[in-house]
Amino acid sequence: MKMALNFALFQLGWFTCVLGAANGAAWLGPVVVLSIVVIHLALSLRPALELKLALSAMALGLVTDSLLLASGWLSYASGHMFGLLAPYWIVAMWALFATTLNVSMRWLAGRYGLAVLMGAIGGPLSYYGGQKLGAMEFNAPMLALAALAFAWAIVMPLLVWLANRFDGITPGRNSDITPLPWQVSNHA
Repeated sequence: MKMALNFALFQLGWFTCVLGAANGAAWLGPVVVLSIVVIHLALSLRPALELKLALSAMALGLVTDSLLLASGWLSYASGHMFGLLAPYWIVAMWALFATTLNVSMRWLAGRYGLAVLMGAIGGPLSYYGGQKLGAMEFNAPMLALAALAFAWAIVMPLLVWLANRFDGITPGRNSDITPLPWQVSNHA
């Protein structure tokens, strides 16, 4: 999958999740994310590995965001299914983010120190954007942002490691499966 398409689809999914949650249509984001993940898998050389990455990211996201929610330092506008578990739309966003790890965010591969820094900065900024758009609220802004920075400084390098382990994009990595005809590029 081309980097520009991957980045554009991520942006589409992110805004759909956030704006849907902010406007009482939390279900809309996960529907769009599912479509994006299906496209990503269809364009992957080894879809099973990319699916493992997406599911691993969702599990990590469910735990991370549920712990953040349980802290009481932040709250979500909609999409709750079970008590203090993270809303389904934000868990879907973790699968969406996983689609970027071996494509448009490939430059982070093996750069764990940089992943810590990017997580500590980028994670809170993303949530801050979601808060500004009305999908969530910081009940204790400084504590919430500090907790997000800490959490993302841990999960981002873990996600980079998982992306390396479940790389279904890079030719010759993790498997000798022959790509499907529509997955082969004529450009070397």
